[in-house]
Amino acid sequence: MEIKERCNAIEECYEFMLGYAAQGLSSDRDSHSGAQIREFLNGAVKALNDLAQSCVAAVREADLEPAEKYQAFFDVLNRDARDSLAAIELVLVQPAISSQLVDNLNASIHLRALLTDLFLIDEVLKSQRQSTNLMVV
Repeated sequence: MEIKERCNAIEECYEFMLGYAAQGLSSDRDSHSGAQIREFLNGAVKALNDLAQSCVAAVREADLEPAEKYQAFFDVLNRDARDSLAAIELVLVQPAISSQLVDNLNASIHLRALLTDLFLIDEVLKSQRQSTNLMVV
């Protein structure tokens, strides 16, 4: 799974969770969005697994320097991804996923840090690609 796909899956999950949290549901049973919440959360779990390694591969492929600065950030990203993964997996093992539970997950500092990390690396990689394209022209 590419970085962009991983970022999109995590961001889409977060956006869905915002809407789900606002619905006031006591359970994920017996509603269309209730059925979807587990799908979105499982998609985020899949995207979070090996996220940092995927970023490292993208940096190597783009030959970005200085590599140690990128690696230091990926250590942070990996930690935030692990922490977010633990929170999401905790929610997934619950027999019922309420809107309030998802609202608390949305408020998790770990998930917010992860999203900020993803926005940052996405912008960095985008700007690097643009710089490379400018040099080629």
